Amino acid sequence: MRKIFHRRRTLRDVALAAGVSISTASNALNETGRVNIETRDKVKRIAQEIGFLPNALARSLLSKRSFTIGMITNDTYGRLTLPMAAGVSEALVDHGISVFLCATNNDQRLATSHLQALLEKQVDGIIFTATRLDLEPPVELLNLPIPVVYVFAQGPNQNVSFVPDDAQGARLAVTHLKRLGYSRIVHITGPQDYLAARIRAETYRESCDRSPEVFFGDWSEDWGYVATEKVFSQGGKQPDAIFCGSDEIARGVIDAVRDLDLSVPNDVAVVGFDNWEVISRQTRPPLTTVDMELKELGRQAGLAILALTRDEAIDTGIQRLSCSLVVRESCGAEGSHPQV
Repeated sequence: MRKIFHRRRTLRDVALAAGVSISTASNALNETGRVNIETRDKVKRIAQEIGFLPNALARSLLSKRSFTIGMITNDTYGRLTLPMAAGVSEALVDHGISVFLCATNNDQRLATSHLQALLEKQVDGIIFTATRLDLEPPVELLNLPIPVVYVFAQGPNQNVSFVPDDAQGARLAVTHLKRLGYSRIVHITGPQDYLAARIRAETYRESCDRSPEVFFGDWSEDWGYVATEKVFSQGGKQPDAIFCGSDEIARGVIDAVRDLDLSVPNDVAVVGFDNWEVISRQTRPPLTTVDMELKELGRQAGLAILALTRDEAIDTGIQRLSCSLVVRESCGAEGSHPQV
């Protein structure tokens, strides 16, 4: 049987097929030099049609860039980071830029090791992300010779940080419940030493007319269950709605309400925070919840790092991106259309 060998297509093949010089083909593919739009588009189209793959090393030498970005996170399980990484990749893929994702597991030595490896690979920039807004980023990021962007983390003022607008998200949840006629709303949330928990709780207090109650605890179903039992054992007028600081807490709340022989939403409405779909879609009834728009956070971070690698000016400081409300049945309003 005769073997068929496929020869790797070269820049010369592209130039010949397009009827241009090799230098013109190179400029068109790398978007350098003076090449008119029609010629550039023609060269790119022909390169794709004949299966030309550019030499990454040659491209790097020509542009003095590696076309790679490092992304460092302490998120071991990727619940927050993976949606953000998808957004970063979406922003960069059309520009031929790859992303190296490195998890530190909250180990400072591992973080240092990953950072050193990324610098040795000569990445064009670093994106740092964390599992909480107030986590201190590695000090090694402060004096790097390459751009650094922070997402779901707060970096120095001279850098840009993209974070969800927790206050706006909490306001969405409470306003939605009040619009539906609920007035006795309590808030069950995570640890008080978390900045996000404090911001959401403060906004909840500001948004409620009557003595609002906040129950700080853990980011867990168990805490949601225990806190709900505590709420309903206090006597007096019972709440008609519970705004939860996370979807995990909300699932515990719903279980506790059911065990108290009450129903959601007929007796008690429940709203979560995160839109962690493995939970929010599977609760019974499905959970109305605040979506932090993690993918969009990542996309904005990707666009920012892209601009910085091109020496373009961007706004620095903390940029808070709007959350949305995904409406499901747990508060008595059907539908799943996001509200911003």
